[in-house]
Amino acid sequence: MMVTLDLDALDLEDGQRVLDLGCGRGRHSHAFYWHDKALDVTMLDLSLEDLKGAIDGFFELPPPPQNPPRSAVWSVGDAGRLPFADYSFDVVICSEVLEHLPDVDAALDEITRIVKPGGRFALSVPRYWPEKICWALSEGYQNTPGGHVRIFKDHELRDRVARRGYRPYKRHWAHALHAPYWWLRCAKWERQEESRSVNAFRKLLEWDLMEKPRLTRWTEAALNPVMGKSVALYFQKDAA
Repeated sequence: MMVTLDLDALDLEDGQRVLDLGCGRGRHSHAFYWHDKALDVTMLDLSLEDLKGAIDGFFELPPPPQNPPRSAVWSVGDAGRLPFADYSFDVVICSEVLEHLPDVDAALDEITRIVKPGGRFALSVPRYWPEKICWALSEGYQNTPGGHVRIFKDHELRDRVARRGYRPYKRHWAHALHAPYWWLRCAKWERQEESRSVNAFRKLLEWDLMEKPRLTRWTEAALNPVMGKSVALYFQKDAA
């Protein structure tokens, strides 16, 4: 499965309660569930269809380690009005979500409310300059219903979170091979479905995801700091 966030950077421990906010089809939730720590994973998304896909994904993967036990629950909900009590999660992640939201501050306030003192919060968003190219190449990309409504500069987003009482402690980039794929899609937006080059690039990425050959993994790792499509930021909430 393709994950953007580094779960090992979250200092996970047995028994922690984790929220995958805007889980989509569950790629990070699945990774949490199969992690070597026993975690109580909550999946939340605004789309019931995506949640159903995430739930189905649990049955398409091998069973997780049986010792110690773990759990996963799911809920439809809005990032700006989370249905959870104050200080109810040890870890919250929000991957490729904030760029879709009409009110980012409301979501960040809600996340801050539910993260325990000393807890951890990790997010990822599209990186500024690769995303800017997508917007420049295609108005359709910008105007897709439910699509991206803003572009973040990572230092501004980091400071926006830190002002709410967090200490930033890690940053990295991911999915460099996906950046040119999306540029190609945007350049051929109106005819991307029948484009041979787009379809060939998609098959290459699917093959890379399934086979994980060393050459492409090394290439992407080398290119991520330069042209990674996503930036990931990690924070620890103040203990007081």
